[in-house]
Amino acid sequence: MKALIVVDVQNDFCEGGALAVKDAHEIIPIVNKVIDFFNKNQYFVVATKDWHPANHKSFAKNSNGTIGEIGILNNLPQVWWPEHCVENTYGSNFHPNLKEIKHIIYKGTNFEIDSYSGFFDNGKLKSTELLSLLENNQISEIFVLGLATDYCVKHTVLDALDLGFKVNVIEDGCKGVNLSFNDSNNALKEMMEKGAKIIKSDDLN
Repeated sequence: MKALIVVDVQNDFCEGGALAVKDAHEIIPIVNKVIDFFNKNQYFVVATKDWHPANHKSFAKNSNGTIGEIGILNNLPQVWWPEHCVENTYGSNFHPNLKEIKHIIYKGTNFEIDSYSGFFDNGKLKSTELLSLLENNQISEIFVLGLATDYCVKHTVLDALDLGFKVNVIEDGCKGVNLSFNDSNNALKEMMEKGAKIIKSDDLN
């Protein structure tokens, strides 16, 4: 059975948002097209949501950090982010043009540690419900798209590979933050080297 994981297509990562990914809005029609394809074929669709408490320590202002610089949080390297995707705010909502998705996984809910992956926090101290949801639906192959290529998409994909799933990254359905030039291309290369297949949305059939 196949599943689609739609990663963090939320207002704060789109144009006008607190942590806007350049041209993120361009992927919305592609994501919707892929959602339609999966629904039509009665495959499984799940979305992840960054869902932070206001006091989350990955926010620069809560850790005396400088936005975009790297510090240490919970003994792990941590990019200091602007406040974003605070639970129950407009910024944490899905983009208004995104098609409705029934199954939602919330991540980043523990204020003491960040969570890029849809499966685990960054220290792999706790898991989300994503793995059990996929296992309960007999999923063996997953397709991933969303925001951002070089963070939450990449970490979700790498964890899925570690967990034994066959993984496809729908490249034209992703956009990256690119704090450093070429971060997204490097992320795609790393995912491919670890065993993911990089495809285009038109390859689905």
